[in-house]
Amino acid sequence: MKRDLISIEDLSEKHLRDYLELGRRVDDMSPEACRQILAGKILGVLFYEPSTRTRLSFEAAMLRMGGQVIGFSEALNTSVAKGESLADTIHTVEQYCDAIVIRHPREGAARLAAEVSRVPVINAGDGANQHPTQTLLDLYTLQNLFARIDGLRVSLVGDLKYSRTVHSLFHALSKFKDVRFTFVSPETLKMPEYVIEAIEGAKVDVKETTSLEEAIADSDVVYMTRIQRERFPDPIEYEKVKDTYRLDCAALRNAPEHLKVLHPLPRVNEIATEVDATRHAAYFPQAGYGMIMRQGILAHLLGAKI
Repeated sequence: MKRDLISIEDLSEKHLRDYLELGRRVDDMSPEACRQILAGKILGVLFYEPSTRTRLSFEAAMLRMGGQVIGFSEALNTSVAKGESLADTIHTVEQYCDAIVIRHPREGAARLAAEVSRVPVINAGDGANQHPTQTLLDLYTLQNLFARIDGLRVSLVGDLKYSRTVHSLFHALSKFKDVRFTFVSPETLKMPEYVIEAIEGAKVDVKETTSLEEAIADSDVVYMTRIQRERFPDPIEYEKVKDTYRLDCAALRNAPEHLKVLHPLPRVNEIATEVDATRHAAYFPQAGYGMIMRQGILAHLLGAKI
């Protein structure tokens, strides 16, 4: 049966822990052994929206496992500009590759792609909906930083309304034991009720505040997000909230020593560069774990043994 990775909601806690174990196995492999895993396989990378880390880490993951990559990062330079439907693009690209990674501005586009494709489809972000591979690398980062995920105190900061990264991460962490959440956002960017309500049967401990420093003092992890100009229907509303939260060394003065700051990147103004040199900064190693985790994802979906 064809395997896809479309939504964190499709994965149980066991599935999540299995993916973390796959990441660990990849991390432990020699470069020579790694290059044999997907030799002869081709990955189709279809990015209808801009990306640096997600696209390049998928491409690097495939190349490091001996595979090859085709695709596009500018949809306007393809037949999409001529009016080709998403389904027709998928039907065409699947003729040339063994798996497809897709990023698309429309929510639900990745699931549609999976429904029509005969090869595995991986969601690399669909609108403000889901970003499951970012979540898996975030979990892998937490596992490496703390040697556990159960019982962590996690503050999600910034754009909780439009951030697909935050939505996916909240869903995933709610499957682990005793994770406590603090939501930090302006009133207009609060976590949507439908995201919280979608967590069926999970008892989650959630506190909401507008104070970043209050959240920092009671956290193991502060997960910062960018206020996303491109998601706002009204530019005036974006201007009102764009610089609401800025994490600098002064804001970290009462932080627990072990506190780690994560960010899916890119950042704009929400984390001062002075934070980069502190013991709390973990967002660049987090980006590095993305390639490792995506190697495990690709190997699994393509049925390779690692």
